Amino acid sequence: MEKKSLILVVDDEDRNRRLMEALLVPLGYEVIFASDGHAALQKVNDTPPDVILLDIMMPGLNGFEVAKKLKADEKTRIIPVVMVTMLQDVESRIKSLEAGADDFLSKPVDASELKARVSSSLQVKAYHDHMRNYQKELETAVAKRTEELRQAFEAIKTASLDTIYRLSRASEYKDEDTGAHIKRMCSYSAAVAHQMGLGKDEVENIRYAAPMHDAGKIGIPDKVLLKPGKLDPGEWKTMKQHTSIGGKILGGSDSEYIKRAEVIALTHHEKWDGSGYPRGLKGTDIPLAGRITAIADVFDALMSKRPYKEPFSLEKSFAIIQEGKGSHFDPEVVEAFFAIEKEILVIKETFRDEAPSLFIQMRT
Repeated sequence: MEKKSLILVVDDEDRNRRLMEALLVPLGYEVIFASDGHAALQKVNDTPPDVILLDIMMPGLNGFEVAKKLKADEKTRIIPVVMVTMLQDVESRIKSLEAGADDFLSKPVDASELKARVSSSLQVKAYHDHMRNYQKELETAVAKRTEELRQAFEAIKTASLDTIYRLSRASEYKDEDTGAHIKRMCSYSAAVAHQMGLGKDEVENIRYAAPMHDAGKIGIPDKVLLKPGKLDPGEWKTMKQHTSIGGKILGGSDSEYIKRAEVIALTHHEKWDGSGYPRGLKGTDIPLAGRITAIADVFDALMSKRPYKEPFSLEKSFAIIQEGKGSHFDPEVVEAFFAIEKEILVIKETFRDEAPSLFIQMRT
């Protein structure tokens, strides 16, 4: 059974309310009443009608004031308000429109005019209801689609980071830690970047780019990479070329991650005092991403086993980082690193070295 349209009649005189009821009920409408402005507002709040037939001249809140309140409320502003009045002057009609009235009905009420005004108002209400529902449905659909896209994007990012890890391991495939170093190092870098106040996008760029810091090692001969002892000057010169090789491998990309990786590959062995390589950059001439990655890479190397050394203790590793403040490392980066010491240790424990492989470990 089709639901009847609900009409609220607001009038301080009982006979007028009963007259409206007598005229509206035969037309198939359900009618409810309010005898003053305050009661009308309460009734609308409790049982929202489809149309309000509102008398103007009432004690307490008059019709103008009630209409203003109804139209000022987001929940009730779409309900059509028909002002029912004996006032015929232009000023009163203008005042009604300014209060938010949608239509007028003159007293004494004519049955045919009442039928036409109410029918017209119901059509307006139906249109507004349709548009509001459509907007809600659209907002729900957009929100759902946005969430689906967000989840898809997160899945792509996760897959991309996993791919970066795996491809980055190609340049260090003979490393015994088989990728744990890369995960620790990029996590340290992202944590320090966040502590330094870098924006979310920049922190993410560093997280995704840091694993590619040693991509250039793929171009270094095994006899240099795998040498267990100290490198001679010629070998050391060759070894240092991995930064430039990495820059060439990663150069020319439109991806922000790869662009940042190129910078990191080229600058993570530069030192604050200018004694690093490949270009001997000094201080803030070294890009911040390179300065951050440098401390993460060195700390993990200190804590890891190498062919030429056993892993250093945590205390010694921290001491070496502290000693490098202002010479090897940017002082602000060192301060940020030690400010998140607990987080650094959590990362270290989260990404433990995997079981040693049959391959011997390369020189860092």
